[in-house]
Amino acid sequence: MTPGSRKDLGFFAVGPAQSSSVVLCESAIDALSCCALHPQHRCLSTAGARPDPRWLAPLLEQDLEIHCGFDADPTGDAMAHAMIQLHSSVQRLRPSKKDWNDVLRST
Repeated sequence: MTPGSRKDLGFFAVGPAQSSSVVLCESAIDALSCCALHPQHRCLSTAGARPDPRWLAPLLEQDLEIHCGFDADPTGDAMAHAMIQLHSSVQRLRPSKKDWNDVLRST
């Protein structure tokens, strides 16, 4: 992140803009990797594992299927659990390796 930037005000997105489903990933490389593995989803980087970024509520209002694809590690699991507690419509999509980039590199 650039010094002075605010992680909670933006995100990186890749994949079909008109997709009805979104996967939230921790980093840009994970969003790119997840999109390569699941091209039907729009994949967004949250710039870290955060359960309630400012832009999430407006995204949820769009009636999209939202998946939390945070890393398969204690932090990712805890933040995914916290996100789902705050937003019950969010579903967990856990990578089979530590993160989506590891999954992509293993294929």
